[in-house]
Amino acid sequence: MAQPNRRQQVQPLVTARLLRRVAKAMLPFYRKIAGNRSFARQWSAAVVKADLSLMGRLLSGIPTLAGVNNYGTNGIGYFISFPFPLPVAFYTNGTTIPPGSVQFTFSTMVHRAVARSVLPFYKKIAVSQSYAEDLAVAINSNQSKTVNAMVRRYIKSQTLKSITIEEHGLALLFKTRFSKYPYRNLLFQESM
Repeated sequence: MAQPNRRQQVQPLVTARLLRRVAKAMLPFYRKIAGNRSFARQWSAAVVKADLSLMGRLLSGIPTLAGVNNYGTNGIGYFISFPFPLPVAFYTNGTTIPPGSVQFTFSTMVHRAVARSVLPFYKKIAVSQSYAEDLAVAINSNQSKTVNAMVRRYIKSQTLKSITIEEHGLALLFKTRFSKYPYRNLLFQESM
C-alpha cells in the first residue's frame, strides 16, 4: 500500500480565479451604490426591512448579479454569496455593521462612502491576474502586513481603519463621520 506523500501541497482555498470572479460580479453593484443615490437608498431600505424581494429586484437590474440567488440581510448589513466547487462551497461579499452594535440600521451615506472607497480595490482584483494571485497567496499564508499594503495601495480613504484576514478572506473596517457605528466590507468563505 502506497504511503501518502507528505510533501503534497494542500490546494489553497482562496485562489485568484475565485477573487476575480467575485470582484467582477460586485464591481457594477458598488458603482451603482456609489453613483446612484436613489438605488442606494432603496438598497438600504431593503437591508433594514429585511426585504429580500426588493433586494432581488434591485440585483436583477445589475447584469453581473441578475442570476444570483444567494443573498441576505441581517438588518444591519447584507451578504451576496457565489457558489464554488468544494471545499469552498460559497464565497461571500457584503457590508455590515458589526453584530451587537445596533439593530435595523444601515446608512445610505456610509454605504455609498464605503462603495466609493472599495471600487479601486475590487477593480484591481478584477483586471489584474497577478494582483489577484499575490493577494490570494497573502491571504492563504496569513501575511497580514502584505495584505495591508496591497489593500491600502488601492483604498486611499482615511476612513479605512483596519484590514484583517478572516475566514479565508478579508474584513475591511471603515469608520466615517456620518455614523457612530463602524462598517465592515467583507470578502470571506462561508462556514458550512
